[in-house]
Amino acid sequence: MAYNELLADRVREILSAATDNIIEKQMFGGLCFMVNDKMCVGVKTDKIMVRIDPEKSGEVLESATGAEAMVHGNRVMKGYIFVDENELHTKKQLQHWIKMALEFNVNAKSSRKK
Repeated sequence: MAYNELLADRVREILSAATDNIIEKQMFGGLCFMVNDKMCVGVKTDKIMVRIDPEKSGEVLESATGAEAMVHGNRVMKGYIFVDENELHTKKQLQHWIKMALEFNVNAKSSRKK
């Protein structure tokens, strides 16, 4: 599966500084970072996917440049946002999105079936 390895390394560095409970899985044509057994951040070839609070999705999408809702089939996946890599040049820009994903991760439902 092809994904942006440099962008994945940047995401890995920021996540590793915040938590040690990270699992990397190749899925959806990219690399997904699972934090606490929950989908948190994904890296594709030219963008990242962040899982944020679904209640804040609309507000975030209205105010953010280079962000769009994730669409699966015909369904908008509320709480899942793609951010174009052109909006992620600096560490601060990337940290902003990862911070939102980590904040929601505390309350997100686990992806693991028990």
